[in-house]
Amino acid sequence: MIGIRAKLATKSSGKWAGSSGDYAKFGLTIPEVLQATRLLKSKGKEHCLKLFHYHIGSQIPDIRTIKESITEGARIFCKLVKEGARLEYFDVGGGVGVNYDGTASINYTLKDYVEDVVYILKQTCDLEDVPHPNIVSESGRLVTAHHSCVVTNVFGTIEIGKSDMPTEKTMNEHVLVSNIRERSGEITDKNYQDVYADALKIKEDTESAFKLGVLSLEERAKVETLFWKISRQVVEFSKKDEYASDEILMLRNQMAQQYLCNFSVFQSAPDTWGIGQILPILPIHKLNERPEVLATVADITCDSDGKIDCFLSPDGPSQTVPLHAFKTGDEYYIGLFMTGAYQDIMGDMHNCFGRLNEVHVFCDDDDPTDFYIEEIIPGNRSEQVLSTLQYNPETMAQTMKQNIDQQVKRAKIRPREGVMLTDFYENCLKSYTYLKR
Repeated sequence: MIGIRAKLATKSSGKWAGSSGDYAKFGLTIPEVLQATRLLKSKGKEHCLKLFHYHIGSQIPDIRTIKESITEGARIFCKLVKEGARLEYFDVGGGVGVNYDGTASINYTLKDYVEDVVYILKQTCDLEDVPHPNIVSESGRLVTAHHSCVVTNVFGTIEIGKSDMPTEKTMNEHVLVSNIRERSGEITDKNYQDVYADALKIKEDTESAFKLGVLSLEERAKVETLFWKISRQVVEFSKKDEYASDEILMLRNQMAQQYLCNFSVFQSAPDTWGIGQILPILPIHKLNERPEVLATVADITCDSDGKIDCFLSPDGPSQTVPLHAFKTGDEYYIGLFMTGAYQDIMGDMHNCFGRLNEVHVFCDDDDPTDFYIEEIIPGNRSEQVLSTLQYNPETMAQTMKQNIDQQVKRAKIRPREGVMLTDFYENCLKSYTYLKR
């Protein structure tokens, strides 16, 4: 049972174009394919060659590329059969595009793809008088992308420049403080761009003056507080202005709130970090209310890349996503969708968070609610992640207990406190790696 993979001349387009064409990593060139077939024939093993295969990349955006590859592949297949190969299977590889963003980035449907594969292969085999093969496809992303999503709770927000610092006028204050306070009181929906330009210049001058020792720490704090107050007003005015400048539009993105979510980008959505894949992200709470807060998403890791700041919107990719206002203590959940293709298998132990809790939901039309929960698989516990990283949790717990017992004997810790600390440490090892309520 032998399969042979050819390196087609047809070159794909898009991010993975390099995995196709003459300089691709995988596959045999046409001379090598022919030599391999003749080698098998010379050994009397031509009947072992059962499958012909090629692959021209992932997320193929253009149907013409698919048509060209099938045409070339079908012709090679037929010629190999005429060389004596007993081929029974034609493997068209993978690469069928998944439309993550709802745009025309993929210019064909699954129906178009299937029709082209079958029609072109059938026509070529008929012209060459070669028996029709069994067709195999490896479009894993197409099959699995939609089957999984990540649901995460929001536990806090970061709002740029939010401060309750008093900014009242004081005796002998620096002119920079007076000037920005004056501009803050003059801002309107007519002059907000001009006021922002002045405020930006005052802030820059303030930073220089502070470094030179001209301004006090309190005066700098007042200037920054007033600057961020102006910036928030500018953002609100710009939402109603279709002629806002690029600088103001950039400010809107920079001022977006960061919603802190209980997950790890590297574990649950590594494609967003690794290849810039835009996943559909939206709230699954308060669906009868309009989301009016422009936000980005940050995870709980200590990595600066642990954030998502590219989202889908009606106008194309956006640096923010509209979410609902969040208050500490609220229950608010968002979903990351179409994560079924590579996220689980590529997710690693970055920051030692491990796998999330997993729920398998089975759709059933006969069920009163149209679905039921088939299985719940707990996520990793701290001791499991530590074991993966070659630590021994049992030894760690024992060592900690011995250290605490020594401190109890030295009267540094009370016995009851020592028992509580030991239990706390052991419970941490057995607990879920993500935040818990």
